[in-house]
Amino acid sequence: MIEDWIAWFPELLDGLQISLTVALASIVLGLVLGTLVALASVSGHRPVRWLSVALVEVLRGVPALVLIYLVYFGLPGVGLTLEAWTAAVLAIGVNTAAYMGEIIRAGLLHLPPGQSEAAQSLGLTRLQELRAVVLPQALRTVFPSLVSYSVIVFQATSLCYLIGVRELLSVGFSIGSVTFEYLSVLTLVGLIYVVVSIAGSRLAHAVEARSKQKTSIPRS
Repeated sequence: MIEDWIAWFPELLDGLQISLTVALASIVLGLVLGTLVALASVSGHRPVRWLSVALVEVLRGVPALVLIYLVYFGLPGVGLTLEAWTAAVLAIGVNTAAYMGEIIRAGLLHLPPGQSEAAQSLGLTRLQELRAVVLPQALRTVFPSLVSYSVIVFQATSLCYLIGVRELLSVGFSIGSVTFEYLSVLTLVGLIYVVVSIAGSRLAHAVEARSKQKTSIPRS
């Protein structure tokens, strides 16, 4: 079995690279859209808040696989055909935005009121305040949670196999269809997911520990 794993590993690494690429692109898209949703959810305009809350609830209620199918198979019905990789990133990114938006929203709500008052006393506009004071501090606060959720996004890339993206799981099935060693190859695929996921989780814990260390008050 070990000999087989060694032989399959280079091809599986190619699939892992695609999985990581899809995950990274989805995380970036989700972070950008999630930040906008979070800002809308704390807006002073009630209709904007309601709309953002409704959008988040809908997106969180729809499974990621349904979104992937909707984008890849549904959009061609209205004249918009996307490559499998692009459709996967768009669907997972939109799904990610709903969850990251809630994480960022929690960070915004937990900022001390004095931060905003200090920015206003310096004559900063609302946009300058958000860009220079509010968002950086909120993102710094919730960064460990964002990293933790990024592990879930990476695991969700396995769904892309169902629309033909040649990611890690897809490569594993391809090897299995040739060798009929499904148990062995899928065990190796699972171990690769475990290793990457644990590494991501450890990174999140390390970032959180370092963040707490920086914000702790030194004792005299």
